[in-house]
Amino acid sequence: MGAFHGLLGLSGGQLAGVIAIAIFTLCIYRRYLSPISHVPGPFVASFTRLWHIHRILKGDQNLELIRLHDKHGHLVRIAPNEISLSHPSAIKKILSAPLHKGPWYKVIAFPDGRFQSPMGATDPAIKNELSRHLSAAYTLPNLLRSEDGIDATLSRLFTWFDRFSTQKKAIELADWFTFATSDVIGEVIFSKPMGFLEAGKDIDNTIANSHAQAAYVSIAGFFRWVHVALLSNRFVTWLGIAPWGHLINTAMSAIKERMDRPDVERVDALGHWLRMLESTRSFDGKLGSGKARMEEHEVRSAAFGAIAAGNETVAAGLQAFVYYMIRCPGAWERARKEVDEVLGGEGGEGGPGGVVSYASAQKMVYLQACIKEALRIFGPASMGLPRVVGKGGMTFDEYTIPEGVIVSVNIWVMHHSKEIWGEDAREFNPDRWFRPNAASLEKYFIPWGAGYSSCPGPNIAKIELSKICATLVRDYEFDQVDPKQEWSWKAYFTAVPGGWPVYVKKRGHH
Repeated sequence: MGAFHGLLGLSGGQLAGVIAIAIFTLCIYRRYLSPISHVPGPFVASFTRLWHIHRILKGDQNLELIRLHDKHGHLVRIAPNEISLSHPSAIKKILSAPLHKGPWYKVIAFPDGRFQSPMGATDPAIKNELSRHLSAAYTLPNLLRSEDGIDATLSRLFTWFDRFSTQKKAIELADWFTFATSDVIGEVIFSKPMGFLEAGKDIDNTIANSHAQAAYVSIAGFFRWVHVALLSNRFVTWLGIAPWGHLINTAMSAIKERMDRPDVERVDALGHWLRMLESTRSFDGKLGSGKARMEEHEVRSAAFGAIAAGNETVAAGLQAFVYYMIRCPGAWERARKEVDEVLGGEGGEGGPGGVVSYASAQKMVYLQACIKEALRIFGPASMGLPRVVGKGGMTFDEYTIPEGVIVSVNIWVMHHSKEIWGEDAREFNPDRWFRPNAASLEKYFIPWGAGYSSCPGPNIAKIELSKICATLVRDYEFDQVDPKQEWSWKAYFTAVPGGWPVYVKKRGHH
């Protein structure tokens, strides 16, 4: 350090002064001279990302953004080079446009930072090609080929619920819904449930640890170089010491087992991916050209992505359905009447039976409206979706946003916009989906994102939500241990609630 001081001809105190002046100058530029300095927002956010990180760690970034947009309007500056948008056209102009994703996404890489995944790729051309390698597995007809396996998995959940009803035992739905969605993902991806419902407990604290992992990823995206240095590098991969946990270890084991037995034919997602892997072996194009071969790491990355993104998000949606329905007078009874009518009209029983089929659940229009409203009022994804403004910039209201600025759309902000949804935007009201303007609102309903980088698995979520919610309404009732107790949650990249224990009652058992 002394040699460095001597090279500059400065003492330690002088060097500290130079650094302080440089930081102060940078802050002044960002706050008052930046091309987006005129955009309103928190004072601290104008010169540092720390304001945003503080709100993420506090767990209320979604609610704070709603408050700020209520105060400032369509544009809110949340970082030196990022603007949050709530303009009704933001979904179309930002998410549905072929803009590069913000650099935050690069943190999503498996097994380490050397590889690109559909979610982590920021170039639309590369992201789209990676997605094409995987997309056949996510079509609704292909997923429904696993419906018998899904039913067998969900039957284990409802067997537990029957037991809890008899025992009059209070449970946390957060745990049991996550056990179920994790097992369903395993069944859909590689025909092997994760084992949570069989064990009836959290295995190796996988679910308990997921909240800390979610907080880490939410922050690590802004400091990717630290993440790569600590975890996401080839040395850690080579040593095999990455802390993936039970879910990923089970997935990687299932993939290795299948790769070691290429003669095994399955209709699950892994089967589709392995066939795509084989069919593209002769391709030699550059990634993003449309003719790049699929690589083995893409199969592992796809399984990682499906598991990481597909269990707690759907579980949160299931919780939201029950939580808001039991607080909405008459909603559960109205939905049950519809379920009974649909199943009775098909020649089935109105009372308890097997898991409701996806096809039958789609005929239950009020039930589907309740599911949509639960996802609108409590979207599982609570962090903004950032994109980079392209050449020519873009204009919202009187503001022109220059090229290179990050613009983000927060799903909660859009779903709670009174400008879009009306004065009751922040109330749970399934009947809004039967109003004359309901069709025009569909373009603002984005629980799984929108555009080229939307969630690849919404069909899995639709199947799970439809089947589970229909069966719950038909066969069970839920009473909170403390009806006045509100649930709690932290809004990291996703918002997963908990802390509202309930009693499960089997229909007809009081």
